[in-house]
Amino acid sequence: KINHHGKRAADIVKGMLEHSRNSSGEKVPTNINALADEYLKLAYQSQKAKDQSFNTTLETHFDPSLPKIEVIPQDIGRVILNLINNAFYAVNERSKNGENGYQPTVSVSSERLDSPSGVGGERGNGDFILITIKDNGIGIPDHIKDKIFQPFFTTKPTGQGIGLGLSLAYDIVEAHGGELKVETKEGEGSEFMIVLPV
Repeated sequence: KINHHGKRAADIVKGMLEHSRNSSGEKVPTNINALADEYLKLAYQSQKAKDQSFNTTLETHFDPSLPKIEVIPQDIGRVILNLINNAFYAVNERSKNGENGYQPTVSVSSERLDSPSGVGGERGNGDFILITIKDNGIGIPDHIKDKIFQPFFTTKPTGQGIGLGLSLAYDIVEAHGGELKVETKEGEGSEFMIVLPV
């Protein structure tokens, strides 16, 4: 028990240090589609290594006309990785319920928007890029939806999550002048949207 809680405390401290660390990374022109695709494969291989029985359908819908945008690739990569890992967790939990005909699916897509809300004007030549990570997992109950971006808030069992992933993701996206939004329905799935300025 001492070992278990010691390790958990160490993880929390490490997470806090990363939370407060100002990224020394520089903004470079980045192909968001390639970045998202790379992290999707990385997350999937990592999940399979941890759990051989893990299985999900992966879908990608990338807009080929996206321009490169100036971001810190490691930081935006971490955000994407965290959201994909959460999606894998959500579909895995729903799989355990033994629902008939349930096919776990995680999709990653990108598109160009004219406004951060995705409305107004023609799509296709806009000033924002939208990256969407969608799953048909367990979803997030309404009463905790507003808390998920708070530090140390986690829906995972003790020892499985330290509650810094989403708050860190939120901070990183905000530092890039963007927005992180969520749409979710309990029992049906979640959709996380990263909006970044071009």
